[in-house]
Amino acid sequence: MLLTQDQEMIRDAVRAFAQEELWPNAAKWDKEHHFPKDAHQGLAHLGAYGICVPEEYGGANLDYLTLALVLEEIAAGDGGTSTAISVTNCPVNAILMRYGNEAQKRQWLTPLAQGEMLGVFCLTEPHVGSDASALRTTAVKEGDGFTAGPPQGETRPLGGQGGHVSAERGGDHYLINGVKQFITSGKNGHVAIVIAVTDKGAGKKGMSAFIVPTSAPGYGVARLEDKLGQNSSDTAQINFDNCRIPAENLIGAEGEGYRIALSALEGGRIGIAAQSVGMARSALDVAIAYAKDRQSFGTAIINHQAVGFRLADCATRLEAARQLIWHAAALRDAGRPCLKEAAMAKLFASETAEAVCSAAIQTLGGYGYVSDFPVERIYRDVRVCQIYEGTSDVQKIIIQRGL
Repeated sequence: MLLTQDQEMIRDAVRAFAQEELWPNAAKWDKEHHFPKDAHQGLAHLGAYGICVPEEYGGANLDYLTLALVLEEIAAGDGGTSTAISVTNCPVNAILMRYGNEAQKRQWLTPLAQGEMLGVFCLTEPHVGSDASALRTTAVKEGDGFTAGPPQGETRPLGGQGGHVSAERGGDHYLINGVKQFITSGKNGHVAIVIAVTDKGAGKKGMSAFIVPTSAPGYGVARLEDKLGQNSSDTAQINFDNCRIPAENLIGAEGEGYRIALSALEGGRIGIAAQSVGMARSALDVAIAYAKDRQSFGTAIINHQAVGFRLADCATRLEAARQLIWHAAALRDAGRPCLKEAAMAKLFASETAEAVCSAAIQTLGGYGYVSDFPVERIYRDVRVCQIYEGTSDVQKIIIQRGL
């Protein structure tokens, strides 16, 4: 697939920024667990926060293929930064574009697309990963005659006490209670889309989606996870303790939350696949540069077949992953179903990326294992791509069903 001139220009602009502003600082951010606000603002000025959002809502009005290009370049600079921006673009922006009403788009989508806000997606819970139908977080509408409190049997490690508040008549607010786990940008984000149960007896059809400002009383960061990698992006456990939000913050209708949550997974998986390739590409670049410089047995080690063939295989697999991503993105841009293709792209790209990063470490030998060289950090950053936005096992299930 050939890129248009505009797509190449956008890719090159983001690449230049990532290599000048992200890559030189990524190791420091990793060690200090620093969230780079200034770098995020620079990317916002480039339009990276609202790639697919229409211009009337402050976005760049571009396509998912361009989003994939942008995320690959950001990830090549720093994996954690690309994750935060990926979540904002899809699922957060994607859900608001498709299901938000006009007032919600004006109030929330526009500042998200312009980079004034960072998006958060609250779906996963401590006991719920791949099985999104088993949520316990509840949203009770005032006036329903309930006494709002934490879901029955729910424990809240390191969180609030979950006190009970009797709901008043009126029906113009919801009270959200529960715990969300592994939430990207849960601390540094500004507005969250929260999936909660509004009808416990309706199963998947009893879930609803809500817009929740992270400044709302009752939204609390219970803890920040100490992770293997991607330390420039915070991952938090969030407690909702009688978090009171206006009924107008309901996205769509009650009972549509499960469908809304799943609707953006195609685009999200394309994004994670793209960042996988970006991170692995940087690791491969480091390995190639090292192999050209390192001398062994009278020649650069890239001339030894064991090393040269290893790098050739990595480059080939990365290009194959990139083409799977571009194909899935093109299908989505054409309005055609791409659930299977997005799953294929994410599965292949994320697993290829780990293999490429491992090969890069092997190429550098002992230097690859120490933090003086960036490949060990990239290896840590890329490993989660096989887990979030649907594990590799889930992607195989989707592909199997598609057959």
